Amino acid sequence: MHITGKTKLLGVIGYPVEHSLSPVMHNAALSALGLDYVYVPFPIEPQNLQIAIQGFSSINILGFNATIPHKQAIIPLLSEIDPIAKSVGAVNTVSYKNNKWIGTNTDIEGFLSPLQTTYNQDWSQKVAVILGNGGAARAVVAGCSQLGCAEIHVVGRKRSNLQQFRDSWGNSSLAVNLHVHTWDWLPKLIPQANLLVNTTPIGMHPKVEESPLSAEEIAQLPPRAIAYDLIYTPSPTKFLQQARRVGAIAIDGLEMLVQQGAAALKIWLERDTVPVDIMRQALQEKFKIQNSKFKIN
Repeated sequence: MHITGKTKLLGVIGYPVEHSLSPVMHNAALSALGLDYVYVPFPIEPQNLQIAIQGFSSINILGFNATIPHKQAIIPLLSEIDPIAKSVGAVNTVSYKNNKWIGTNTDIEGFLSPLQTTYNQDWSQKVAVILGNGGAARAVVAGCSQLGCAEIHVVGRKRSNLQQFRDSWGNSSLAVNLHVHTWDWLPKLIPQANLLVNTTPIGMHPKVEESPLSAEEIAQLPPRAIAYDLIYTPSPTKFLQQARRVGAIAIDGLEMLVQQGAAALKIWLERDTVPVDIMRQALQEKFKIQNSKFKIN
């Protein structure tokens, strides 16, 4: 990659952000397209967010992703937010057009992609159970609502946080069938769960031997249930290994990562297609190197 003063800038903001794999897949795609662009990580502490966005305008950054802890904090700093991001209350993709910062959320599209392609089915009678009630769970709730799930159950540890999560949706059409529960409800919920999604960080490297649920709990899944872990390294997580043992379909977070990135790239480049296969391959190669280094099986 040859960077000059004419090279156009894209990036990702977060804190910390050095672990982000977005530069790997985006730069692979930009290179394949032969474009004079570069995608770089910007570590921005929360107290510096506003001044950073002002600075981005002055150095002609064309767009960026936002990750933890900026997905919600950035909203007041943007000129426009599309309806889906407004409903979810989180922005992960920002573009600069007509001297305005415009925010959207491609996490929903990323989450939905494998469910609408590889595992497409009628969801109108299906029940989704979501582990965790943080920012990632918001995109999953919106995705499950778009699928048309009959019931969406969010499970968390603290009743007060769960109530805030439920209240934050107001009367949004995305949360018509949304219910919240503390963790002790899981024995009742898992036997109904046609889709079980882990949005918690439990099982992420380096604590690869952990799972949000016990093998006995996961064994209560109904036949042909889908277990979906937003974690993409290690792959498979302990949670997905347990799910496979009881006959569940397992989906890891790699495809969500790829597809949300591809959706963002289409927005920035104003293209209908981008080289998704190259983005996926670049990440898979990166994971191979990481897994051999960490000896993850």
